[in-house]
Amino acid sequence: MTRAFLNKQPHEVASMFDHVAERYDLTNAVLSLGQDRAWRKEVARAVDARPAQKILDLAAGTATSSLPFARTGAYVVPCDFSLGMLQVGKERHPWLPFTAGDGMRLPFRDDVFDAVTISFGLRNVQDTDAALREMYRVTRPGGRVVICEFSHPTWTPFRTVYTEYLMRALPPVARAVSSNPDAYVYLAESIRAWPDQPALAERLGKAGWSRVAYRNLTGGVVALHRGFKES
Repeated sequence: MTRAFLNKQPHEVASMFDHVAERYDLTNAVLSLGQDRAWRKEVARAVDARPAQKILDLAAGTATSSLPFARTGAYVVPCDFSLGMLQVGKERHPWLPFTAGDGMRLPFRDDVFDAVTISFGLRNVQDTDAALREMYRVTRPGGRVVICEFSHPTWTPFRTVYTEYLMRALPPVARAVSSNPDAYVYLAESIRAWPDQPALAERLGKAGWSRVAYRNLTGGVVALHRGFKES
């Protein structure tokens, strides 16, 4: 089995996702108790893709997150550094322009995309600040970023229950449905270690994004952060 560790070596993270690609979407649905669909709908609303806009969907995996943007008539590029994920995605959605790319060194020119979005992938990048700067670089002036990521529940009693779920319940559930349950031990650890909502907002500002704001979903289990690149 393959898992990554909290130093997030890119080859380890990519290999880990290669090994969970086939059943990744199913596992996410089970582990989130079906909430992942609602979260992705909120991402689509926040991105607000329009016909002919160029949307970069980072850590897109099998492109489940990319489909709502494509349905609006936008040109969406699903990008991921797991070749296993891209392969499964291409088999399922052969019309999408899947692109292999590292979030710290994106294979795109400056000022290309109307919006850049990443869902549940930023915390897996080794250098978060470098990734935020790369997203800024490839976004056109006036464009926007939307980040959907696991975060910190705002109600203390619920936060305690949630942490217990991550470390005690998540691994056994993953063993039942995932092709690589060890990967979900890393994912639980990475969620616990991730910055809280204000800290991530501050990092967005330091990377150049303006009008940074966030809102909580499911009591802060997930947070949506948004920012703009000034014209």
